[in-house]
Amino acid sequence: MNISIVLSTYNQPLWLKKVLIGYDCQNVKDFEVVIADDGSDENTRAVIQEFSAISTYPIKHVWHEDKGFRKTEILNKAMQQCATNYFLFSDGDCIPRADFVARHLQYREKGYFLSGGYFKLPKEISEAITEDDIRNQNCFDIQWLRSKGLPFKFKFNKLSKHNFKAKLKDWITPTKATWNGMNSSGWKEDIFAANGFDERMQYGGEDRELGERLMNKGIKPKQIRFRAVCVHLHHERGYVKPEMIENNKKIRKVTKEQKLTRTLFGIEKI
Repeated sequence: MNISIVLSTYNQPLWLKKVLIGYDCQNVKDFEVVIADDGSDENTRAVIQEFSAISTYPIKHVWHEDKGFRKTEILNKAMQQCATNYFLFSDGDCIPRADFVARHLQYREKGYFLSGGYFKLPKEISEAITEDDIRNQNCFDIQWLRSKGLPFKFKFNKLSKHNFKAKLKDWITPTKATWNGMNSSGWKEDIFAANGFDERMQYGGEDRELGERLMNKGIKPKQIRFRAVCVHLHHERGYVKPEMIENNKKIRKVTKEQKLTRTLFGIEKI
């Protein structure tokens, strides 16, 4: 295997099944999926067990007890179960296009991490997507999305099928390349040298802080937001609290000002 896909999830079994189908459709097959489960109930476990029996790729399920939002902790645990030296991070509500993994493999490079994006779908279309729609790649087709009622928008550019045009868009976009939890990848040695995710952090920039430490170390971000495509299924964020975001801002401020390259609150507890 060339790459480990680390998927975070929490009590979204229907969405997770659609995502696992998306990885079953990849045009490269030399990868594993490691599910970082932040305390989901038995419904999620049942979906994983059922899909593992028919999947074309190996699946590992890393779970811990539900004690509130602890995504950074379970991601650190999941990374330690990965069998390869290159990690791709995404979420259990982001369906990957068939060339998603191949793009990350194609553009990976020593001294860099890859920064992708997503195309967000409304609730009605998220629910309407069937297994056939994923296997036929309808959910990445602009005309199909418009036929389901999605109005035309500039962000349709993210679904470009032409690699040359997508590469050009990545070059000219004013959006900065950052570590985005739903679509980023990097080398194991770089991520472990940074000691993984800071486990003090909850929702709100918890993914980006790892990228900021990598950049402080000299690891450069490479923009592939138009070339590595996934669609983000709708979900509510009832777990988000203002104090979470404020706490994370304080931690990120210290990381930037002190140019930290390693957290004391990550994989290794110092």
